[in-house]
Amino acid sequence: MVNKMIYDIFHKTEFVYQSPVTFSHNLARLKPKTTSCQKLLDFSMEISPEVFETHEFTDMFGNNTTHMLIREPHQALVVTGRSKVQLFPEYREKHLEHIKLKSITYARAAQRLSNFHIDDVFAKQYLFESALIPYAPQAIKTYALESFSSNRDLFEAAQEFMERIFSDFDFVSGFSDITTPIEEIFEAKKGVCQDFAQFAISALRSIGLPAQYRSGYIETLPPEGKEKLFGTDASHAWFSLYIPNAGWIDFDPTNNLIPKEQHILLGSGRDYHDISPLKGVVMSSGESKLSVMVDVRKEETNKQKLSDEIQRQMQSQQ
Repeated sequence: MVNKMIYDIFHKTEFVYQSPVTFSHNLARLKPKTTSCQKLLDFSMEISPEVFETHEFTDMFGNNTTHMLIREPHQALVVTGRSKVQLFPEYREKHLEHIKLKSITYARAAQRLSNFHIDDVFAKQYLFESALIPYAPQAIKTYALESFSSNRDLFEAAQEFMERIFSDFDFVSGFSDITTPIEEIFEAKKGVCQDFAQFAISALRSIGLPAQYRSGYIETLPPEGKEKLFGTDASHAWFSLYIPNAGWIDFDPTNNLIPKEQHILLGSGRDYHDISPLKGVVMSSGESKLSVMVDVRKEETNKQKLSDEIQRQMQSQQ
């Protein structure tokens, strides 16, 4: 039987405000993309309080976005997205083979990107600094260039660069947030997935290579013999490198792998700001508290749990 790789995703974002909010504009990005490697099968979104006006559109990066206008006074905003996504790892495998076959050297890539080529126009917007990802200082550029020598194949160099980040940096929760400068991440050699993605992107752009921030989900599995608790997953981040003549290829430095079967893409952009699940402007005073709950499960796992529960009930009735 063919494994269809269908995932059910639950993503709840809640803001609790210190003072009542009388008016707010918000953008929600909780609807995963459909790409050549994945298909969105179903999506629904619940919003509390009730919205006055809502509008769906696709932004300049191809992300599914919902604008919400709320005029009802409220002290909490809760937005919950439920998605069903099918992955096609065989397409990712074919794409990887295409990248390996068509990849060029770093020197050739730099030369081509310094001139006009129609196929590179879209990718070139990812060559520049963004709000959260400035160009890297010389020390980080030097670190990157240890992998990217002039005559080295670009795909092989990027894969080694990913492996070095995985080996040299420790995954430590609570050390940083999305605004922590990459210099601090580099000096401490620790952070979380978003830090490693932003560090890599900054380094790559600084040596003249287009790099994209990618955000989504990856299923986490419980220890052997333990049942997975609901809401124990989290959003995930990785980066994608543009190789002229070949295309985009993803790298996950947190897990030291090229995404094939585990990664579900929510959206992409220049940095986290372009794909943040929920952001907006409110008319209020005081601070706000953010909480997020994510759950990612294979559909086969859900069906098996239901089957096991039915079997237990039948046995209890005998």
